[in-house]
Amino acid sequence: MSELLNFNFPPEPAVDRVTLFADVILPLPLPKLYTYRIPFEMNDEVLVGARVIVQFGAKKVLSCIVAEIHENAPAEYQAKYILDVLDDTPIITAPQLKLFKWIADYYMCTLGEVINAALPSALKLSSESRIQLHPQYNPEEDELILAPQEEKIIFALQQNQALTFTEVGNLLQLKSSHKFIKSLIQKEAIIIYEQVSDKFSPKVVKKVRLSEHFVQEEGMLEELFNQLTPLPKQLDILLNYLQKVPVHQDVHLNYKGLEKSTLTGNPHLSASSVNTLIKKGVLEQFDQIVSRFPMDNEPQQMPMALSEHQLQAKDEILGLFKEKDSVLLHGITGSGKTEVYIDLIKHALEGGGQVLYLLPEIALTAQIVTRLMKVFGDKLGVYHSKFSDNERAEVWQGVLAGRFQVVVGVRSAVFLPFHNLSLIIIDEEHEASYKQYDPAPRYNARETALVMASLQGAKTLLGSATPAIESYYNCKSGRWGLVEMNKRFGKAQLPSIELVNTREEQQRKNMHSHFSAKLLTAIEERLHRQEQVILFQNRRGYAPFISCEECSWIPKCKYCAVSLSYHKYNNELRCHYCGYHEHMPHDCPACGATTLKSMGFGTEKVEDELKLLLPNAEVQRMDLDTTKKKNSYQQIIADFETGRTNVLVGTQMVTKGLDFENVSLVGILNADTIINFPDFRAHERAYQLFVQVSGRAGRKGKPGAVIIQTRDPLQPIFRKVHSNDYQSLYEHEIEERLRFSYPPFVRMIRITVKHGEEHTAENAAIVLAKDLADRLGKQQVLGPEVPYIFKIRNLFLQEIHIKLPREHTNLKAAKGQIAQAIFNVKLLPDFKGLRIVADVDPV
Repeated sequence: MSELLNFNFPPEPAVDRVTLFADVILPLPLPKLYTYRIPFEMNDEVLVGARVIVQFGAKKVLSCIVAEIHENAPAEYQAKYILDVLDDTPIITAPQLKLFKWIADYYMCTLGEVINAALPSALKLSSESRIQLHPQYNPEEDELILAPQEEKIIFALQQNQALTFTEVGNLLQLKSSHKFIKSLIQKEAIIIYEQVSDKFSPKVVKKVRLSEHFVQEEGMLEELFNQLTPLPKQLDILLNYLQKVPVHQDVHLNYKGLEKSTLTGNPHLSASSVNTLIKKGVLEQFDQIVSRFPMDNEPQQMPMALSEHQLQAKDEILGLFKEKDSVLLHGITGSGKTEVYIDLIKHALEGGGQVLYLLPEIALTAQIVTRLMKVFGDKLGVYHSKFSDNERAEVWQGVLAGRFQVVVGVRSAVFLPFHNLSLIIIDEEHEASYKQYDPAPRYNARETALVMASLQGAKTLLGSATPAIESYYNCKSGRWGLVEMNKRFGKAQLPSIELVNTREEQQRKNMHSHFSAKLLTAIEERLHRQEQVILFQNRRGYAPFISCEECSWIPKCKYCAVSLSYHKYNNELRCHYCGYHEHMPHDCPACGATTLKSMGFGTEKVEDELKLLLPNAEVQRMDLDTTKKKNSYQQIIADFETGRTNVLVGTQMVTKGLDFENVSLVGILNADTIINFPDFRAHERAYQLFVQVSGRAGRKGKPGAVIIQTRDPLQPIFRKVHSNDYQSLYEHEIEERLRFSYPPFVRMIRITVKHGEEHTAENAAIVLAKDLADRLGKQQVLGPEVPYIFKIRNLFLQEIHIKLPREHTNLKAAKGQIAQAIFNVKLLPDFKGLRIVADVDPV
């Protein structure tokens, strides 16, 4: 193994050539860039932003990104040679490299962690990547000219199906086998999977067409009809094909053919007859590479004409863009912000620029993409984590090549290689989903997009019915522009809001499980009128926990300091923090009693009980458990849009951005758990959730109603929700934050100390907090303290909160001091195995 990886070049001839070195970004959490020597013959091939293959350490072979090319050899070590070049042109642009460096600096992580998060897996490879024969390559039929080493690889793949890079090296007994692997990829004889190289596998569809002589030679088609007359099933196939591909009108249409599944998937046609016609030579089957993204050939439609109110907002935005780089569009729910976005995208494309449209949740992309596809067709790309590696790589390459001028995506879309960005739209900009929690980089896509726009000279439009307090403050302080839309589109009105006191309802025996009589009656009325209902409960699963009625035993996670949630569908108890699960016990392990009872309720229980209480309702659930599959979001939304379901139960996924014209009732089942949360943003978040989910009702002219169930209807937040009074919320919140030093007046950094031993975590946190207080001042450092969930994945946690005033603080220097304090604590012998995580701007 070591002989294979220790790469040595022969002595260089004595000619006057410049020795060049490359600083590369390895996909590893390394504090510094690593320097490699560029072989003379690669001097013109190695480019900044391109991928190269290098050996790192004794055994690792990795692809990495070239960050800089220079003539300075490293003083601390002898530079190894770059093994190979993967890209003829850079896959990362200059503005991207600047953005990645900013992310690493601002969010206190390494460039390697940023690159690892940014690049799709299909654009990364390592020594453990595997190769296999290309699905379309047939060694018996394809007459490729192969080197002896390449033939050896192909033969081995025929025997073994797959080989790692290391195994190929051992097979060829060469110090470097990469050039032969690269050659076979270029010849489309092999592909790399798991961690795929640039030649990822395309999407292929099987098509059929009439054999050429039936179309080209006169009279042959009539003769074919006569031959098939005694064979009605085969004749039906031919007639169906000609109906969809009218070759008698244009013979050239036959060249494109028809997807085979169109014929074989038709229940009125015989699939075996299709295959018989192929065997007879009447039809010929062929493969065609197609885009993974639908509607490539759909005719584009004109966007809806803007209303007077929308036109005014658009003109105000364009006017403010002349003075400001960022504008906040504060439009109430249902005001038609999306149509304004579409018009602004159209305006940007006419100017020759690219557009990034960010959404906080994958669930939102289904509806938005359908609307945008109708307008922008194949100019539109979609980018999110539910896509396969190949699909994400296709979008990456499409943006790089300029094929996709508009990209809709979730937070990871900020990493895409835009080169001519003119507009970024951040929809539902207040959403906490824009923040990445684990692993590093712990970036906020909203803030990253603003920096990205600055680096590329683009404008940023942020939109929300319930803006983040920090965003509205930026407008009030003059940093951003502000445009407001206070009227719903068309004849739609804001829904009426009614509070139901569940404490009183229980006393009157008007509660049916977790539903008040008023809510159940309202649901029945809507279903009778063939209208739809959305029910919001901010917990998934069947019940938050179970308990023994005799001894009060509650099952806990083995690895986290939380109770296990009961999921009835799988009859299991599950931890929502680490994923640990176990079967639901039949009796109490502590006392043996069989009186185990579920406590509280989640979306699964709501769905279950509603089906019993209202058997005529078609109920569907949308939460993390029901949306794990790739297309599950689209299916659930499509079923609700088409009326196949009429009650949608969900978590936060149902609260934002979705547009259903037939929804006339929204029910919030347990408002109190959202309000009474130990966080300085609790009231802001509660207001946002209540207003957003309420905004799903009455969007297309039908009167909408919202019923909120609470045990404390006198909470001040309900008055603000009832009157849709964001201004009052903002004024109260901004005063509180100024008084108690919270964002936007300070920058917050949360330091989490983790260790397998509780006392070690506590002692390390005390030492770190003291060092930080000495460096930054006691007023700026709070803690350490034990968090609400004090153990996750077998690690005990301690938290330190740092508040840095925005005025008179050198942020870069302060972060340098924090990083040094963390480094010093990790060096102490008492704290081996310690993990410390810095989260800048936690949300």
